[in-house]
Amino acid sequence: MPTLNKDTTLCISLAARPSNLGTRFHNFLYDELGLNFAYKAFTTTDIEAAIQGVRGLGIRGCSVSMPFKEAVIPLVDEIEPSAAAIESVNTIVNNDGRLTAANTDYEAIAELLREFDVDTSSRVVVRGSGGMAKAVVAALRDHGVTGVTVLARNPATGAAIADQYGFAYTGAEPTPGEFDTVVNVTPMGMTGPDADTLSFPEDVVAAASVVFDVVAFPAETPLVRLGEKLGATVISGARVHASQAARQFERYTGVAITPEQVARAAAFSRAE
Repeated sequence: MPTLNKDTTLCISLAARPSNLGTRFHNFLYDELGLNFAYKAFTTTDIEAAIQGVRGLGIRGCSVSMPFKEAVIPLVDEIEPSAAAIESVNTIVNNDGRLTAANTDYEAIAELLREFDVDTSSRVVVRGSGGMAKAVVAALRDHGVTGVTVLARNPATGAAIADQYGFAYTGAEPTPGEFDTVVNVTPMGMTGPDADTLSFPEDVVAAASVVFDVVAFPAETPLVRLGEKLGATVISGARVHASQAARQFERYTGVAITPEQVARAAAFSRAE
């Protein structure tokens, strides 16, 4: 990475619990491409002041994670369709003090649904009711899938997402053969206390043809491992993270990157 100087362009992330995934991904590519950029993760207890800082200090790009994805909406100047579709922001670009918000999670998921040719007639269950669940459900709708059920322990948030996109809600566990595609958008399988938790019963996964786990770290969650063992089409959260981060990178820098560069950056971001 070039030595920091007065001309270095700064990009940041804002999250309740910052991680190194984005920091390592972006800085790896800055270094490989010889760009005078630097990326730093932050947290904040005052999101309004933080976004004012992005604007006032000329910070070029800002990745936004929970719990700030909806709170930043009134703080920006323009909302791209990707963010408007789910009323949630994960990317802000600063063009001379004008802040434009997008959601590259939604874009990445939509891209992966096309890449893996997910059948629009598939019966899909989405476990979760947070911001990322909304991105998944909206992308499924826009992909043309009509048979989606939102499964959530919280009936208020689960039913709200289902109703917003014209789908069904349930609080009941799925039965084997009830769904062709299973999608986990909860912390189950994530590093920490839920690391060994399988987000769907094994017999439900065995009856599914597509297994999708949005957990970004680790890449090999229990659900991903089981889906691969059973020979299902598997879409991992690692792919979602790499794709959305690449879209952020290109927005921030104006530099197009190749799939090979994305793969190297993603591998570096996960290295111990």
